[in-house]
Amino acid sequence: MDYLEEKCKQEATNTALEHQFVTPTIPSISKHLAEDDFEDFPCSQLFYEEAKQDSGTATNHNRTNDLCNIEVGDVCTSMVSHKYPKDEKRKSLRDSLKYTLAGNAKAHTPQISRTMQIKETIIMEELDVAQKTVETSSEIDLGPFYGLPSKVADLIEQYKGIKNLYDWQHTCLTLESLRQRKNLIYSLPTSGGKTLVAEIVILQELLCRKRDVLMILPYVAIVQEKVRGLSAFGVELEFLIEEYAGSKGRFPPIKRRTKKSLYIATIEKGHSLVNSLIETERISDLGLVVVDELHMLSEGSRGAVLEMALSKVLYTSETTQIIGMSATLNNVNELQQFLKADYYTDNFRPVELKEYVKLRDSIYEVDNKEENNFTLSRVLNYKYSSNMLRMDPDHIIALVTEVIPNHSCLVFCPTKKNCENVAEMICKYLNKAYLGHREAEKKQLIEDLRNTGNGTICSVLKRTVPFGIAYHHSGLTSDERKLVEEAYSSGVLCLLTCTSTLAAGVNLPARRVILRAPYVAKDFLKRAQYKQMVGRAGRAGIDSAGESILIIQEKDKEMVRELVSKPPENCYSNLMHDCGKGFQSLLLSLIGLKIAKTAEEIYQFACYTLFSVQQKHLSKEKSLWDITKESMEYLTSKGLVYTKHCPETQQLIFEVSRLGQATYKGSIDLSYCDMLYNDLRKGLEGLVLQSYLHLLYHVTPYDMVTQCSPDWMIYFRQVKKMTQVRFIVLSSTFFQLTNTLHRKLNGITKKYYLYGR
Repeated sequence: MDYLEEKCKQEATNTALEHQFVTPTIPSISKHLAEDDFEDFPCSQLFYEEAKQDSGTATNHNRTNDLCNIEVGDVCTSMVSHKYPKDEKRKSLRDSLKYTLAGNAKAHTPQISRTMQIKETIIMEELDVAQKTVETSSEIDLGPFYGLPSKVADLIEQYKGIKNLYDWQHTCLTLESLRQRKNLIYSLPTSGGKTLVAEIVILQELLCRKRDVLMILPYVAIVQEKVRGLSAFGVELEFLIEEYAGSKGRFPPIKRRTKKSLYIATIEKGHSLVNSLIETERISDLGLVVVDELHMLSEGSRGAVLEMALSKVLYTSETTQIIGMSATLNNVNELQQFLKADYYTDNFRPVELKEYVKLRDSIYEVDNKEENNFTLSRVLNYKYSSNMLRMDPDHIIALVTEVIPNHSCLVFCPTKKNCENVAEMICKYLNKAYLGHREAEKKQLIEDLRNTGNGTICSVLKRTVPFGIAYHHSGLTSDERKLVEEAYSSGVLCLLTCTSTLAAGVNLPARRVILRAPYVAKDFLKRAQYKQMVGRAGRAGIDSAGESILIIQEKDKEMVRELVSKPPENCYSNLMHDCGKGFQSLLLSLIGLKIAKTAEEIYQFACYTLFSVQQKHLSKEKSLWDITKESMEYLTSKGLVYTKHCPETQQLIFEVSRLGQATYKGSIDLSYCDMLYNDLRKGLEGLVLQSYLHLLYHVTPYDMVTQCSPDWMIYFRQVKKMTQVRFIVLSSTFFQLTNTLHRKLNGITKKYYLYGR
């Protein structure tokens, strides 16, 4: 009986609840919503609602009235009476249920709740339609500006000064590849406007598709400039900009509920960010990855890191789009195969560029139509004193004074120190009349630089800024760099001496660009680096032409001839750089991130790399499988990974050890990981804090040891002067110090290791 009684209660409740939800007739939209409530809704949505109301009102009304005539008590009675006698206890329970449930059924839902429900349903339907349209349509835009609100075009004009796009930019943005969200590589000369196209595509991803974006840039300075440049867009359009450079960046990034994030990162930080998203199973949140200077894939160990990041995105997320851009690409077919991408290129440049080479006092125009590639343009006619010629044998002063102060000039130097020296040298011999050009603004700039430095200012800048000259390299703080760049853009500064970093993306064009030497540090210029530097010549909308002058010596003439005439270098994988360290690091992180466990899965991932595309001419002796196998054996021998038997699949699987996990998460060089671990473990046994020597020992990079060539006699004297505390550190960290010093002092050149590492 208890069971049947309970059954009766349940059936009656279900029937009454059905009655409750069906009873109210579906109201007319005009009854519940005022006309202004629908002002923001598209006409198509209103027509849809009206048609639905006309076709369904009568049917719903009749069905509702029929249901309203059913009494809850009758339902209970019909269910129970044909089986059980009508005793008083049963009748009392039935009456109680009838009274309670009938009251609930007759209760009306609050009018405002129903109104909000209708409005919310309409909005959600519209958003759903818009979302599907963006993802699938190849013909329809959602807004007047390439699928974006017209506000975006207004912001571009306000903050970038760009009112109309170039023809090639319009063509690129309307490519079928982008409409179908295919991967894309595009290449144009420097200053052609490549970055703006990428930024518009980024905004489409953030605002229309509501997915996060990763933008990878080559240098910290360029990341900081891009963060500053897009911050206003983030505020106005309600998305977040997160900087991943230097010490900045959180791993994994905070997962946002509503606002989407644009991660602007260096190559190394971008790779770490991809790793953290894979580890937390959030890589699908990343809708787009944009890589500026895609040719960086061929830049040694940094290129290997970039290749690792892109390979992981390709393998783990089929829905993430990749866009790469560069001014200098040659073997595009292999890059297309690697990224599974389409390709777009154009030779457009807003300002004509004339390239020159200076040898002694003669200036030659670069002309690839000529047999020797050079045509004599003119001979410098500038009066130099003997002292001035000794200080400026390359005639830099003569070249810059032809342009400044009315026009801007950039002087690229091989090193940071050379930047400062050249800036001071130019100021030393400039006419004092240069001091009067925009004097008040230059004084204000000096004061601003002093304020950012807490009352101090760089002595070099203090001497050069009054002449309208400053240096620009990584030694500047972010605040100093910002002030210098703004002053140069506004014309307060007319000349910057800078390193190659500025050429890679900092948007500071000039009327004339001078290359102090065909070298970056001690390395001869690559074609890509040269094109980036000379590409800064010519300011769109200001100059009718730009010119570059490369200063060379007689010994470099033939190499420079090849530099200016040959096509861009091929972009090759660097995973095998430095005895395959990049490839080994990649495999270690695959196992640590659980992307691959078995040898077959690891090999399958290796096929997604640029190295696999180029393997036939990068490693003719060994196959990709052999290289993968050898790399896994190396990782196992170093104790970074180990194998174990999986009972489910009956296969041997690889797992990462604690040392291996620390190595790939800390981005530690595989050659030094075990050495570093042993040093730190030994330091835990007794770290001496009475002197800085022990801490300095632990923070000194291992590769600096091989680069250090001390004067051993001076070194020996310093050891003899050491305090007892320092000698304790010495005895605990250095091996065979006495024998080493004796060998060096006696001229023995036997190979040794100074540190006990």
